[in-house]
Amino acid sequence: QVQLVESGGGLVQPGGSLRLSCAASGSVSGIGVMGWYRQTIGREREPVATITRDGYADYVDSMKDRFTISRDNAKNAVYLQIDNLQPEDTAVYYCKAEGIRFLRGRDYWGKGTLVTVSS
Repeated sequence: QVQLVESGGGLVQPGGSLRLSCAASGSVSGIGVMGWYRQTIGREREPVATITRDGYADYVDSMKDRFTISRDNAKNAVYLQIDNLQPEDTAVYYCKAEGIRFLRGRDYWGKGTLVTVSS
């Protein structure tokens, strides 16, 4: 199994920046692609960005300009840098890990970290 714990959320003013972190533990050798998703009240969870073990990043088109995903395999961590935050970025941000090898077909989620953008 894999456990994911997000951190780094909080209250930030419009135009500010945040760096979210997601730490993985457990059977980390069975983790393939990792990603960030977000969800606001009344809406479905939506993807933000994903990154492979080799560091190939993929973004939702609307997220390319202000979001940067990165990964540190040695630390079993994935990060999301968000710049020029806007009120519409207010959401719970979730980390996801996709299983490979002996965890193939399994997806793991963290509990999320809340980002609130408000003046």
